[in-house]
Amino acid sequence: MTAGACVRVAKTAIPAPPAILSIILGIFMCQSASAQAAAAWPRKIVAFGDSTTAPRGNLKVYADILRDELTGVQVINAGVGGNTTSMARLRFEADVLTHAPDLVLIQFGINDSAIDVSRGAAQPRVSRETYAANLRWFIAMLQARSARVILMTPNALCWTDRLRKVYGRPPYRPADPDGFNVILRDYAGIVRRVAAAADVPLVDVLAAYDQRLETPGNARTDLLLDGMHPNAAGQRLVADLLLKQIRKMSAAHDN
Repeated sequence: MTAGACVRVAKTAIPAPPAILSIILGIFMCQSASAQAAAAWPRKIVAFGDSTTAPRGNLKVYADILRDELTGVQVINAGVGGNTTSMARLRFEADVLTHAPDLVLIQFGINDSAIDVSRGAAQPRVSRETYAANLRWFIAMLQARSARVILMTPNALCWTDRLRKVYGRPPYRPADPDGFNVILRDYAGIVRRVAAAADVPLVDVLAAYDQRLETPGNARTDLLLDGMHPNAAGQRLVADLLLKQIRKMSAAHDN
């Protein structure tokens, strides 16, 4: 068949030969595969937490780092300073569920475990039982919508002059370098137990901070801005832990 004949066939209503149909089908399958690759999991992540998650001026927080390094993934920062899990329940629908995320990162505990000793309080702002129940509620609500969850322990704290002034009395131990974490460690243990019971991935930030401290030459202040909030190095550490876990989950999801 000449080139001209080919042109004439293309202009008629004669059905395409099987070879041409095979080519068209192959192109369609390639385009479909490309579309599937572009829709790799996760497409949307919500970082749900307190001030250690929330945007902080020019500092690149871990949600910013994830946004930069996870190509094609939308990362929404739903951190709010001062939040406990009980406060966060009130905004869960608006700040998390309405986004229909594929994956939600949950990190609370510093505010929940805090005891306002300077105001005469003797108990944490949120009881251990309520804290655990709130975490389980978040997980159940998300799993009911087929969203995945990563639970995160809170980061470790360290004393500063300001923090000693506000919290430097029992049950905290101001003379002990780790004395600001005595209650927080209980709450981190709750996160670990809830994650294990619910069979959801855990990113143990507190343990990573402890491990970093055990390395000679490192100090508690190396990862913190003000004794409480992660600095650039602290945020990078958290982001690296999350990236490792997210990529592991993504690979398992694709298979």
